[in-house]
Amino acid sequence: SGLPKPSFGHLTQPFDTPEFHKLYRVVPIRKVHSLTITWALPPQEQYYRVKPLHYISWLVGHEGKGSVLSFLRKKFWALALYGGNGETGFEQNSTYSIFSISVTLTDEGYKHFYEVAHVVFQYLKMLQKRGPDQRQVIWEEIQKIEANEFHYQEQTDPVDYVENLCENMQLFQKEDFLTGDQLLFEYKPEV
Repeated sequence: SGLPKPSFGHLTQPFDTPEFHKLYRVVPIRKVHSLTITWALPPQEQYYRVKPLHYISWLVGHEGKGSVLSFLRKKFWALALYGGNGETGFEQNSTYSIFSISVTLTDEGYKHFYEVAHVVFQYLKMLQKRGPDQRQVIWEEIQKIEANEFHYQEQTDPVDYVENLCENMQLFQKEDFLTGDQLLFEYKPEV
């Protein structure tokens, strides 16, 4: 209809309540121990060409020497770690962006629940202190990997492709309708 899409950017603190600054323990249906830390951040959708949360999740999710997961595995506290943002709908919109780190704990890791959380926060503090300036090589590596995945992706069902394209038309500039949800275009350390 030619109308501009609605913006909810004026709702800048959707989770500004004391209940969202707490630790919740939930008894799972299956026997699994998991620690999930979630942050509500300012909206990031305008940075789709930079994808800062994708970059941070890459660093947090790294499994090699010196990584959070490597350290937690050596202590026999964790089996897996995932960090990220789905970049769609609930997790990223004009009001906020969600960033989560989820750690699958061992029984021993569950006993050291607070230490595991402390390690995650220490790692994030280290990333913050060091800053992204030294990590352009990592960003370029991510960019190349995402470009390869984009160029060699399997053909999708036409209905799914059209649906994805229609969603992209609501989020990205015209030149990025086909690629904006998958590729990294610009390295901007300040973002």
